[in-house]
Amino acid sequence: MAHIKVYTTPICPYCMQAKTLLKNKGADFEEIGMHDLSPADRQALMQKTNNYRTVPQIFIGDTFVGGFDQLAALEREGKLDAMLAQ
Repeated sequence: MAHIKVYTTPICPYCMQAKTLLKNKGADFEEIGMHDLSPADRQALMQKTNNYRTVPQIFIGDTFVGGFDQLAALEREGKLDAMLAQ
């Protein structure tokens, strides 16, 4: 399975939905709190995501998926399972 990273904040409902979707798919993921990142780490993350500023920020392998809406769209389109299996 692909290595999944989900950058979150504690009270974000979209973060909770993304984590629930991934758990329901049986996917293991690494959750990283945005508040735990150093300013340098935040800057590096912004460069990887083309200045994406909302949470969650989801990576499957080296691919930046986006947030919950994009993750849910991949599931609706039947593309998420293949990405998770990488």
